[in-house]
Amino acid sequence: MQKYTVVVCDHIHEAGLEMLRNDKNINFIMAADEDKVKLLDIIEQADVAITRSSTDVDANFIAHAKNMKAIVRAGVGVDNVDIEGCSKEGIIVMNVPTANTIAAVELTMTHMLSCMRMFPYSHNDLKLDRIWKREKWYGYELKGKKLGVIGFGNIGSRVAKRAKAFEMDIVAYDPYIHPSKVTDCDMTYTKSFEDILACDIITIHTPKNHETVDMIGEEEIAKMKDGVVLINCARGGLYNEEALFNGLKSKKIRFAGIDVFNKEPATSHPLLDLDNVTVSPHLGANTFESQYNIGTEAAANAIEAAKGISYPHAMNLPIDESKIPSYVKPFLEMGQKIGFLASQINKSQIIAIKVSGQGDISKYVDSLSTFVAVGAMSQSSDDTINYVNAEFVAKEKGIKIESEALTESSVFKNLITIKLTTAEGTTSISATIFDDAVKRIVAIDGFDIEVALKGDMILFKNSDVPGVIGSIGSTLASFNVNIADFSLSRNKNAEALAVILVDNAVSDATLAKLASLDACISVNYARL
Repeated sequence: MQKYTVVVCDHIHEAGLEMLRNDKNINFIMAADEDKVKLLDIIEQADVAITRSSTDVDANFIAHAKNMKAIVRAGVGVDNVDIEGCSKEGIIVMNVPTANTIAAVELTMTHMLSCMRMFPYSHNDLKLDRIWKREKWYGYELKGKKLGVIGFGNIGSRVAKRAKAFEMDIVAYDPYIHPSKVTDCDMTYTKSFEDILACDIITIHTPKNHETVDMIGEEEIAKMKDGVVLINCARGGLYNEEALFNGLKSKKIRFAGIDVFNKEPATSHPLLDLDNVTVSPHLGANTFESQYNIGTEAAANAIEAAKGISYPHAMNLPIDESKIPSYVKPFLEMGQKIGFLASQINKSQIIAIKVSGQGDISKYVDSLSTFVAVGAMSQSSDDTINYVNAEFVAKEKGIKIESEALTESSVFKNLITIKLTTAEGTTSISATIFDDAVKRIVAIDGFDIEVALKGDMILFKNSDVPGVIGSIGSTLASFNVNIADFSLSRNKNAEALAVILVDNAVSDATLAKLASLDACISVNYARL
């Protein structure tokens, strides 16, 4: 009977350890208390390792993991795992993304109630200072208050349902879901972020990415109600921390409940000096139930991976590159990137994804569609999208994924085309790889245009009239935005598309100014 070695590098719940001990095919090694130098010797014999935040899966770790098939990160975050390094060595990286959902939901409600009733402060007054002063602690009720929920996914939707039980009015903002997911719960769905800023309490539950970092800053806070309450139990940096501090200090924000920070541990953070904030040290997963769920799910995933049964929640591709031609993988990677690009250009609820392959790459169009789906859905989901679960997540969200193999390509040796259909329309992008291994977009929405797949990108569609290029250039210059590359294409309908690569991030104000130009039909911005 073949046995597989699973090394547990950090402490997980005893129930998970029991699962490993009781499986006759598993040689279980508990190494959580071992010195990290000694651990490197232990993992040389491991088929699978289970880690948490205490073990860095870095280049040194990977170099010693000579026989490793997979690593299971017992939790959501994989910041301490070198995924690219693991991929190069054929090590599959998995995580446990949903085990702490209820814990995170209930912690959000804890902060919300604590902010409204100032509970930690009244507690300290009596418990620590022995002061009985009831008149000092008048709070507010949740009933009748308007709660703005940013992100209506796995956690945000559950927070909203619990808030509904408190007889709150719920307004949800999430451009990547179907409105019925909100309205079916007798809640209000909005496409306008201004509706969220008008709420009494705002809570955020989005992934952390280019679109959501600093989503709430000085400008947004200025538009809020005086005395607003803000909650963040999702990811540090979704609220701009300097703006949050200023808003709390000026009392524009009456109270804030914060569990996560940009840099942790945050033991000397300026927010800790304020008397109108409740804080906790990143406790979103810190319940006995969630630790049980994390431990048992991590153990189950490790057992399946060790036996080669499946790789649940894989973060990288379980692929044997020796079995595919060398030219295929760059196309797969490019497919994911243009899927990601299309989702930034067409920011709305995804309805369908169609992937076409022309030339030899058409033999791998099904794999291509998986990669494209991962890229397209990664921006809009609070779930971890990976190559294993992409099809299932798409089905759950009602997204149709199609693939089409076209053996002949009249112009290019190999060409991939994706069509991303959302509630707002369809975006089409074609791309290829030239002989010098350079990835290039060659068409966008019917415009033949050659663009590199990199950097900050502005897509400006306009009426084809004189003076537009000069207006674009002067507008960007006025905002101190430097142009790195400028590609232009025209069609038969007297329209033009400019794709402008720039050297630095582009502000909303810059985009608004471009949109105000007379000839502008549309303007979009993406970051690769």
